Amino acid sequence: MKTKLLFVMAMLVLLTGCKDDQATGPVDIKYDREVCEYCKMIISDPRFAAEVRLTKGGKVFKFDDMGGVILWLQHEKPGETPQTEIWVRDMKTGTKWLDAKKAFYIGKQHSPMEYGFGAVAEKETDAISFAEMRKQVIAHGSTSRCAPPPQTGERPSIDAVGQKG
Repeated sequence: MKTKLLFVMAMLVLLTGCKDDQATGPVDIKYDREVCEYCKMIISDPRFAAEVRLTKGGKVFKFDDMGGVILWLQHEKPGETPQTEIWVRDMKTGTKWLDAKKAFYIGKQHSPMEYGFGAVAEKETDAISFAEMRKQVIAHGSTSRCAPPPQTGERPSIDAVGQKG
């Protein structure tokens, strides 16, 4: 009996050691299958994807547009803390994760939810800081494409977000 118990405990230790959960850093997004935390729409364009982890080892929240991240953090409780990690994809490659707070943002991009900002690693002409991008997104508010869903978790109807079909 002791041998079986030791075997089971050893297997549990091995299996938990192989688990792919990490305490920090971005995680993979299953594009065209996972949904944005803010607007609940499918995440499909890796050039504008973003992620947030509120606490070390905590859940990673995924987004289709950096604007959704900013507005979600503004309304999320407990919201952003010094431990909050935010990542955004480099819009030029769509594969490289950037620390969103250190990235630069180029406006007038065709982003999924029309907030219009794409992230780059290095300062470029007309690129703005995270703080300035955040200020502009908050001043603008939700776009008609990215109205947050009602508390029921369902997407609002087209009429509810001001679009006419």
